[in-house]
Amino acid sequence: MVRYKIVFSKQAVKDKNLLKQAGLENKAKAILNKMVENPYITPPPYEILRGNLSGFYSRRINIKHRIVYEVFESEHIIRILRMWTYYE
Repeated sequence: MVRYKIVFSKQAVKDKNLLKQAGLENKAKAILNKMVENPYITPPPYEILRGNLSGFYSRRINIKHRIVYEVFESEHIIRILRMWTYYE
């Protein structure tokens, strides 16, 4: 099975620090480790986003925070847009 490469946006890198401060870093890492194998695997469930984030997917870290990402199938790349919240 092909593993996906994860690439972080500048904002996602900043969000990593916020997750660490909030004590959510390990939970986010666990989700990312599953996504490397298959970005569509469940659990945890993913949501297909609409509107200005059409084409992106979202997975819950907790009730408030999400990992927002897009998948480039042909290159086997997952680009992480945000890891804090997509409501901001």
